[in-house]
Amino acid sequence: MHIVIIGNGISGVTAARFIRKLSGYRVTLISGETDYFFSRTALMYVYMGDMRFIDTEPYPRGFWKENRIELLRGWVMKVDPVNRTLTMKDGRQVGYDKLVIATGSVPKWPEVPGVGLEGVQGLYSAQDLAGMERLSKGLKCAVIVGGGLIGVEMAEMFSSRGIAVTILVREPGYWGNVLPASESALVGRHLKEQGIDLRFSTELVRIEDDGSGRAGGVVTSQGEYIGCGFVGLTIGVRPNIGLLEGSGIECQQGVLVNAHLETNIPGIYAVGDCAELRGPKQGRQAIEAMWYTGRMMGESLAYTLCGVPTVYDPGIWFNSAKFFDIEYQVYGEVPNVLSGRYASLYRQSADGKKSIRLVFDRDTHALLGINLLGVRFRQAVCEKWIREKCVVEQVMAEIDGAGFDPEFSGRVLDFLGEWVPQVGISDNL
Repeated sequence: MHIVIIGNGISGVTAARFIRKLSGYRVTLISGETDYFFSRTALMYVYMGDMRFIDTEPYPRGFWKENRIELLRGWVMKVDPVNRTLTMKDGRQVGYDKLVIATGSVPKWPEVPGVGLEGVQGLYSAQDLAGMERLSKGLKCAVIVGGGLIGVEMAEMFSSRGIAVTILVREPGYWGNVLPASESALVGRHLKEQGIDLRFSTELVRIEDDGSGRAGGVVTSQGEYIGCGFVGLTIGVRPNIGLLEGSGIECQQGVLVNAHLETNIPGIYAVGDCAELRGPKQGRQAIEAMWYTGRMMGESLAYTLCGVPTVYDPGIWFNSAKFFDIEYQVYGEVPNVLSGRYASLYRQSADGKKSIRLVFDRDTHALLGINLLGVRFRQAVCEKWIREKCVVEQVMAEIDGAGFDPEFSGRVLDFLGEWVPQVGISDNL
């Protein structure tokens, strides 16, 4: 059997690796972006001079041949499920017995004048990194549109080279559509301390041409003109599914799949950022553009393809990131606005750089989620608390055992202030 995988990101590569571990099937991995799999999250460190691009490749280049995983460089333009063939951009035809769509995401683009100018781009692909490198020569200032994780990565990259950065944030606080107000304020303060010019409640209206076809500045919803030679668009990503048009494969925002990651067409599957679950678990999203969920999808699908039907189960929600030198972790359910059954206890350090939030059911006191900034907890401990529905009083008593910061010598709370109850919880907790 010949299994063809479109996309060599974490989900496609994980599927290929586990198919090889579990079977002798022929496996072909197609990518138009790069010859070899690389760590997308490491792109910023290449720009900042901490790594070479080859250092972002987790496997030696001989790995693929040794493991009989065929690599095919090129862009797939059309999928024909009836004849089980793919049409490449250069006209080549590739046949398959089973197909895995792992095409990932593409940046969202705002519908404003000037987005097609040179010097306007996102940060997702190897080509984006090359564009940033080329456009940074002689660059004095950059404007980044969007207050999310990719935006702060791009800001840190430019700052590392002494390039002034302004970030336009639509919300009144940084990442306010995700973080509760206290954490949003903490991150916002820290970014300003790093020299980032944050403009809250501000949107992009248009990008101005400098007269040569390159971005020369932006006009904001506040009526302000900000001169710049680069505009970073980091308002989010969407599934990369354009190549499936006319294929008969059912899509909404992404490729629709069931719990076994199967599409509506037998023998065709989807994993990673491009996959949209028809029935996501409670507390999870239908599309989750995350490194670890892509890896889990790839492994689960490999078992199904090799005769061991396996339901994709992402477990308890988890994410981690970094706002310059402040680490961020979240487990379970932490809504940005607490209402209904949600209540929380919040604790912040005197210097305003570290915080812990425990979110729990206001009636049962069962732990629902944890937000951490500048503090690291052990993932296994946090997931155990949430999975076993431990009451918040028990969590508070055991919290020192979760600490993962050796510099705090096991006393997690010594460096933080008092617990602040929110949403009507009595002060005796």
